[in-house]
Amino acid sequence: MSGARTGDGKGAAAGDGKDAGAGGTGGRRRLARDTLSRRVILDAAEKVATRDGLEAFTFQALAKELHAHPTSLYRHFRDKDELILELIDDLRARSYGGQLKATDSWREDLRTQARHIHEHYMRYPVFAWQMAARTTRRPTEFANVEFALDCLQRAGLDDEEAVMFVRVFGNVIRSLSAMEAGLQALDADSRDRDTLAWELEYRRLPADTYPRIAGLTAPLAAIGDPKIFDNAIDMLLDSVEARVRVRDGVTEV
Repeated sequence: MSGARTGDGKGAAAGDGKDAGAGGTGGRRRLARDTLSRRVILDAAEKVATRDGLEAFTFQALAKELHAHPTSLYRHFRDKDELILELIDDLRARSYGGQLKATDSWREDLRTQARHIHEHYMRYPVFAWQMAARTTRRPTEFANVEFALDCLQRAGLDDEEAVMFVRVFGNVIRSLSAMEAGLQALDADSRDRDTLAWELEYRRLPADTYPRIAGLTAPLAAIGDPKIFDNAIDMLLDSVEARVRVRDGVTEV
């Protein structure tokens, strides 16, 4: 009887282990070798990074999410950096890919592009700083630059001016969008304290030390996002028109 019990115990243990490895109730099924694809990995990467933050994002964490071995990811992506850049461009494509269409107004076209990008950052705040700082060298980024250059050349800028403005325009849009997305990503208490600072701390500043601030506390508190973003875009577009007028010798608006 003792031998029978020992045999039963071993058989049950072996069976449980086998079932667990195959996806039974005792554990998770590991994906088959050919199941992974770039699409499957990108979708899981978005989920893990959104949930845990980019700082905690690793191939080990991603592999755990996919029930796969970490080494299997390297058959699709060289390293974490390549995966992040691919994911950034993929998220852009899903947010507004194919939606940038030229009209008869270069100004409205650039404003539309800016709004699409801003909305995209607000949709994916966890990726904001990476999106702002990195050059992905991928299709959606190329399409963005091509569209903006076309707008600026239609506005009347020469090649050198268009190249300079497209870099300035892109940097301003990404920076302001990342700042606002970063604020939204803060915990509620920190976000409220930062927002209320303009209404409370600034109003309490001594007028003899900060006379300009003291005289403008009400309008300072009244301005916030997205009003700042919209005004910044208009200022940039105004500067394009002003540059063309000066170059062409036009003195009246």
